[in-house]
Amino acid sequence: MTRPVPAAPLASFYFCYFAFLGAYAPFWPLYLKSVGMSAAQIGTLLSLVPITRVVGPALWGWLADHRGRRVPVVKLTSVATLIAFCGAFAGTSYAWLFCVMLVMNAFWCGSLPLVEATTMAHLGDRVADYGRIRAWGSVGFVAVVVAAGYLLDAAGVGSLLWLIAVLLALHAASSFAVPEAPPHVHHEQVQGILQILRQPPVLALFAGCFLMSVSHGPYHTFYSIWLVEHGYTKAHVGWLWALGVISEIVVFFYWTRLTSRFDARALLLAAYAIACMRFAAIGWLPDSVTMIVAGQVAHAATFGVFHGSAVALTHRFFRGRHQSKGQALYSGIGFGAGGAVGGLAAGFLWDHTGGAWTFTAGAAAGLAAFAVTWRWLRVPLAGSRAVRAVQG
Repeated sequence: MTRPVPAAPLASFYFCYFAFLGAYAPFWPLYLKSVGMSAAQIGTLLSLVPITRVVGPALWGWLADHRGRRVPVVKLTSVATLIAFCGAFAGTSYAWLFCVMLVMNAFWCGSLPLVEATTMAHLGDRVADYGRIRAWGSVGFVAVVVAAGYLLDAAGVGSLLWLIAVLLALHAASSFAVPEAPPHVHHEQVQGILQILRQPPVLALFAGCFLMSVSHGPYHTFYSIWLVEHGYTKAHVGWLWALGVISEIVVFFYWTRLTSRFDARALLLAAYAIACMRFAAIGWLPDSVTMIVAGQVAHAATFGVFHGSAVALTHRFFRGRHQSKGQALYSGIGFGAGGAVGGLAAGFLWDHTGGAWTFTAGAAAGLAAFAVTWRWLRVPLAGSRAVRAVQG
């Protein structure tokens, strides 16, 4: 008998997790600039998010696998994130915020990969329904990013601290509703983790994910600052970020239909090609409202299609007892190492070459991801469709 999927508590976690991100990702760089940080310092501080994701998710995943339970680790990391962030109220020096953000992100990086693995375990062979659950995270992001833009225009950037603290409290509360997935019984022989990692398709998948995150470095670090410098208000910034995530929601709600028509490799190639065009347009045509809006609509592909395909292929390649490790590696190599390199490089390039060429470098990284995937990512015929691939 098929078990019911606990969609509501999982969706509530995604909603609260990404609601926090809706305040943090677009507006935290503006807060850092308001307290006197340089472009290089902002790039370094924001790179702490992906730097902690290089090894953090793997360590938290190991702890969850060692205990045989994921949810207690999700609760621990969520509550500790809130406590660590409260340190931001105590000072605004570069050294102090460096310490606060380092500790906060060391905990924050742990919860999402574990919940992704838990969601996949609950779904079982119904993984095509992942998009409808994950879409609630995008809804949370949109709701907050729009409201936050108006709040900051009215109350000032300093109000961001209180908003983030409230959102992290909701995130911590939602972690206590996440249901533990039943243990998976392994009926087949599972390869060792190093054997899996040595496979060319797996290496190509993670290399593409790394380069895709590098390409987003300028966007995640300086997009809001770039818009404000070109005359957009904070409310405009909020709506533009929201537009990108609304486009992403559409992808997740139609994910089943999309994956029935296109295989995972084709979807990744499309996402990488669109990323190249998107970031070039943002860099060279920031005064064109049409191109900026089109660039945000393209987020449907550069995150929604990319992330859905990458999670699906990771779930296929890493079977059984390696599923938590697989999602942690995807997070660590892609969003972690790739995001760190992209953010640090963006901070350096911004000071030395300006915004247009910094976004161009991001476009070049997207092109490199396309080339690697085209040449080396070959998915076996039995798993060529994204839905069938993750069913394994």
